Amino acid sequence: MKIGLKWIVSFSIIALVAIGGLFWNPASHVANTTEFLTEDKIVGADVAWILAAAGLVLLMTPGLSFFYGGMVGKKNVISTMLQSFIALGVISILWVVVGFSLSFGESLGFNLNGEHYGIIGNPLSYPFFSGVGILPHKMMASTIPFILFALFQMKFAVITPAIITGSFAERVRFISYLLFIVLFSIFIYAPLCHMVWHPDGLLNKYFGVKDFAGGTVVHMSAGFAALAGALVVGNRKNPHHEPSNIPYVLLGTGMLWFGWFGFNAGSALSASASAATAFGTTTIASASAMLTWIFFDRINGRSVSALGACIGAVVGLVAITPGCGFVSIQESLFIGFITAIVSNVMVNWRSLKRIDDTLDVFACHGVGGIMGMILTAIFAHGEKASLLHGGFEVFLHHMAALVLVSVFTFFGSLILYKITDSIITLRVSEESENKGLDLSQHEESFS
Repeated sequence: MKIGLKWIVSFSIIALVAIGGLFWNPASHVANTTEFLTEDKIVGADVAWILAAAGLVLLMTPGLSFFYGGMVGKKNVISTMLQSFIALGVISILWVVVGFSLSFGESLGFNLNGEHYGIIGNPLSYPFFSGVGILPHKMMASTIPFILFALFQMKFAVITPAIITGSFAERVRFISYLLFIVLFSIFIYAPLCHMVWHPDGLLNKYFGVKDFAGGTVVHMSAGFAALAGALVVGNRKNPHHEPSNIPYVLLGTGMLWFGWFGFNAGSALSASASAATAFGTTTIASASAMLTWIFFDRINGRSVSALGACIGAVVGLVAITPGCGFVSIQESLFIGFITAIVSNVMVNWRSLKRIDDTLDVFACHGVGGIMGMILTAIFAHGEKASLLHGGFEVFLHHMAALVLVSVFTFFGSLILYKITDSIITLRVSEESENKGLDLSQHEESFS
């Protein structure tokens, strides 16, 4: 088998990173000790819950691989599943080396009226996790070790690029995909994460965006990147396929739903009332969306299907994510209901169908994230009042941020796809596509 230069270069980069980690001297990095509290401030119950939550969020990526893998044709099951699964390796290493620093490091941005607004973190803040220790951080996670906060956030960074894969499934080269997710994580995910979740982030501090668990950071960014990817990679030669394994989709949905409790309730960063609220709203929104989806399908002359039930459940989970800790059970019921209808209409919209988003990632994650952001701005309770609680300014700020995030993630991803394609061609050959990516990319087959 011929080994291309791109594979040798990729292996060399991994080797340099691994060796660099050995020789990196943590003593050369002096952490700002004023940022941290003492060890006695750690709350054992919070540590136990976030450890469990981090494990639940990690489970979501294998869950996503089953969810996507069951939807594609038999010739592309393994390649599709691997594209999700490999993010556990690639993004985890990237997060330790520089990703966490870019997302939660010292805020780099601009000053306005005496206030600092961050765009991205300083890459030299926590390189190779230097300075990421057992003491709690005053501003970001005051009752758990900072390293636990960093590892919990790592799982969000892992699953975000994995979500994108459904849009260009069955036609993308594996090595070019690896390059893209590295670029995406550095130039799209990290700055967006910093702007929304860092205390000094622009969208957090100036716009007051309420994103409890990642509707903006994870789902909108992945959804718009998926739309850009489908446009750049182009339509499949044979866009019609039968799902290879519906039980895989059911299994993946169950794993995602289970893991989402860690995703949402864990984002309270404590074993608290907020975590309990997020836990409740998460399951009710998903249940509501699942039922709405199948009944709406039937009303429109389509069959009640297991696939539809699974997609509906996931759409509900996406929609509730930004507001899960800010809304009531009753409001989450409505959020799941209305988002399922909007997303279902988008999935079946003819104009959108012309774009070959293989697994409807934009219609589900992108639209679900948009709806979640809008509905959070309408219903959210708390310090920054939403539209129904007299917070018209907060609503306007959310709408402005929605436009900003949409433009940034779509056009930013578009540029990154073009850069990736100029370095390593994104699309497989027509022969490889007809053969199936399992065999042409990995020399394995699903039977």
